[in-house]
Order: sequence, then structure tokens, then C-alpha cells
Amino acid sequence: MKTDTIDQPKTFVNTRMKSLFVAQDKKPATLREINLARLTPFQRGLLVMDGTVTRFIEAYTFAPVKVVLLQQRKQILSTEHPWLQLPAGEEVISRQVTLQTPVQEKSVPIIHTYADSLIVPQRLPKSILDGLKSDKQGLGRLLRCSGLEARRELLWCGIETLSDLPSAVAHLEGENFINRAYLVFANQEPLMLINEKFPFE
Repeated sequence: MKTDTIDQPKTFVNTRMKSLFVAQDKKPATLREINLARLTPFQRGLLVMDGTVTRFIEAYTFAPVKVVLLQQRKQILSTEHPWLQLPAGEEVISRQVTLQTPVQEKSVPIIHTYADSLIVPQRLPKSILDGLKSDKQGLGRLLRCSGLEARRELLWCGIETLSDLPSAVAHLEGENFINRAYLVFANQEPLMLINEKFPFE
């Protein structure tokens, strides 16, 4: 009876959390299953939140979080992209950023999040496209400031060992991160596919 009492909250958390991710069974093969019981409440909050991650981290850490643009470029899809509902040959924007806090006594900042996004420019208002040219704003803040009515749909989550990273975050290669992917929709169309990776330790 005592064991049942202990297992009930764990079973509830696992069932409830996994039900929030609509494509968990389609997660990439590089992602390993998460033992949700090993995550802190802060990490579980990051997994399921559908608001601005930057603001959430700032509220939790009581420290400013800076969005640092690592890379942003246009590319043409070589194959159909079912999640973005785009055929081959369409243009997307590939964007990589970190959310980080500088530490005065250290040369390397604290990395809270490494995010990799694919964005559909032809479905975005001009205000967001203009904002993408700046490295000072995250996608969540751009969406909020634009006034666009958007919703997020969580796809999958897992544990990932990072590799093939931009030089600015190459020191993170080989580390384990919590990975979640979600789509941002507006007017019934997907605007962007976002992959966020949070340090596991």
C-alpha cells in the first residue's frame, strides 16, 4: 500500500506530461526518453510552458537573460516539410540563438537555453520580419509585440547529447540537454518549428 501511494504521483506526472506532447511517438531517434521524476520543478515548467521562456527564466533566476543570435540564414527546403506544411522548394529561415546570463567573474556565460528554429517568412507580418533582423529580441517577444494571435502546440520531448554546434557554443558538445519541440500557429497555419534545449544538470 505504501509503494502504491509513492508511485501514484509519479504515474500521474508521467501520464499528464506525456499527454501534452501530441507527437511524442514521432520524436527523432537521437532523443532518449526523459525520466520525469529526475527533473526539477523548474525543468518540468520549462517543458510544458507555452509563454515566453526568457521571461520565465528571468523570474526564476532573478537575473537578466540576454538573447544572443548565433546564426540566421535563408534556405530552400530540399524535401517536403510536413510539420510546417510546406512543399520542397519553399524558402524558410533557419535561426539559432542562446538565452544566457553573463557572469562577471567567468569568461563563459551561463547558457539557459540553446534554440534552433525553422521559420516560414511568407506567413509572418512585417513587424516580425523586421524584428528578425535584430539580435536583441527572442521569437516569443517578437510574437507578443506584434499583436498576432498565435498558439503553441507541443510536439515531443527527450534527452539529447548535443553535437555539431556553432562555434560560440561548441563547449557544450557532449553535454546532455532536455529537448522539446513545438509549433507556433496563427490563422490555422504553422509559422515556425522551434527546438529548445535546456541543460540537464
